Amino acid sequence: MSAKAKAIYTFLSENKEEISIQENEELIIFDENSVDGWFQGENSRGERGLFPASYVEIIRTRSNSNVTDCSISPAGSLGNDSSYFPSTPNTTLHSQQSYYDDDDDDWDDWDDRSTVVDDGDHTRSPGANGHAHQSPLSNNPNVHFRSKPHMERQDSISSSRKGSMVGRNLNRFSSFVRSGVEAFVLGDVPMMAKIAESYTIEMGPLGPRWKESPQPFSCSIEDPTKQTKFKGIKTYISYRVTPSHTAHPVYRRYKHFDWLYNRLLHKFTVISVPHLPEKQATGRFEEDFIEKRKRRLILWMNHMTSHPVLSQYEGFEHFLMCADDKQWKLGKRRAEKDEMVGAHFMLTLQIPNEHQDLQDVEERIDSFKSFAKKMDDSVMQLTHVASELVRKHLGGFRKEFQRLGNAFQSVSQAFMLDPPHSSETFNNAISHTGRTYENIGEMFAEQPKYDLFHMLDKLSLYQGLLANFPDIIHLQKGAFAKVKESQRMSDEGKMDQNEADGIRKRCRTVGFALQAEMSHFHQQREVDFKDMMQAYLREQIAFYQRVVQQLERTLRMYDCL
Repeated sequence: MSAKAKAIYTFLSENKEEISIQENEELIIFDENSVDGWFQGENSRGERGLFPASYVEIIRTRSNSNVTDCSISPAGSLGNDSSYFPSTPNTTLHSQQSYYDDDDDDWDDWDDRSTVVDDGDHTRSPGANGHAHQSPLSNNPNVHFRSKPHMERQDSISSSRKGSMVGRNLNRFSSFVRSGVEAFVLGDVPMMAKIAESYTIEMGPLGPRWKESPQPFSCSIEDPTKQTKFKGIKTYISYRVTPSHTAHPVYRRYKHFDWLYNRLLHKFTVISVPHLPEKQATGRFEEDFIEKRKRRLILWMNHMTSHPVLSQYEGFEHFLMCADDKQWKLGKRRAEKDEMVGAHFMLTLQIPNEHQDLQDVEERIDSFKSFAKKMDDSVMQLTHVASELVRKHLGGFRKEFQRLGNAFQSVSQAFMLDPPHSSETFNNAISHTGRTYENIGEMFAEQPKYDLFHMLDKLSLYQGLLANFPDIIHLQKGAFAKVKESQRMSDEGKMDQNEADGIRKRCRTVGFALQAEMSHFHQQREVDFKDMMQAYLREQIAFYQRVVQQLERTLRMYDCL
């Protein structure tokens, strides 16, 4: 049965089976049962087609009241780990995979749920991330482990106290609460005896920043190949992934990237994790789609390897290096049992000793918030303009040049109708001019894959990164509010000053982490946009040089008349 719905995010269609929807637009859904995470329906402009189920809310009217219940559609529902995920349009939860993954088969042989993996001596007590203490934790020089953390203790709770006196947020669905940062700031996250990983924030010339990885690396994604299993019943695309510091390739499917993405979201609450390329309901094995997905996975991987924290994550190392099926399953489950996620991730941070006034930090974050909003708007505008230009290249420009070429050909044919006064050389030159403009039309149609497609890929990556920041900034805003509330209670004699100082101290950790992430974003966007603009301009210059060469060759045909 059909149902009314409202779009909660903007979606731009990329093929003829899909339709575009705008935020807050009223929609009609033909069937509430989504297919592979997509609804079929109609937008307010009367266009019919597919759009992502996670981008809309179904509007249901409760039968026992006059209240309209706007609840997220089943395809967008959250799993048990939803408290750790920011509510962004591209956030793909593990609970969605059974109907949203484009090559889902219940993990089949990749991780058979019934398979029991023996990880060795069960008498040894497990350490952080599920590792036994006596086994080597990592061979990656970019991952740093330590048995006892030498870091500023983040909690100031006595063992006898049961939580902070500062009130909790009434909205338990806010990202501040769901991420666990509220519990961390209030001191309700106990310090663990051993922390086997640490991430350092240092003071740079422009403020806090993540400490760079001592041995940076890159990673290539190549050779997307269609594979089959179960005697051809199941088909999927496999990518060859080769990290530079091992030079040993591993082969990964999209679902493997999706698993890693979910682990990153689950763990790194104050980091803007880049979104994966979006799924597509139809045409998954078409050459153009496969090529587009590969390009965007490459950008995603480049961002991962360039991030000082994400690149050091043990689960990322496992994704890049493990080629053995049994070890893969063991490492996968080990990553899923990682205890240092969400609020506990904050315990792994080592922050500088420099004092920062919280009001100055708040003003700096407000300034970044305004910047991020403006950049998001400008990226969206450039995306719309570039997308429209692609359509013109593929359609309008090609047709106009073809029409011009046909018109020149028609003139040439007319000149041939009076043989005594016609010049074959002249007619051939005019006819060749027509063919030249037809060729130029084809050149325009081919050009986007050399420049505009790559620009749109980069803009899509940054749309995802920018979409994460409102929720991340909300974490800091919530922490600031708790500091102010605790200080007020301390001034009124309702809270011990030591407890208020502890809340302020933990708020500093959140602030340092957010500023470090802001600093990395600024640094990386300059690199990325410089590369994007240079590549676009080079391709544009080369394109118009080819056009000029065609025109000059045609012009020379008239010189000998």
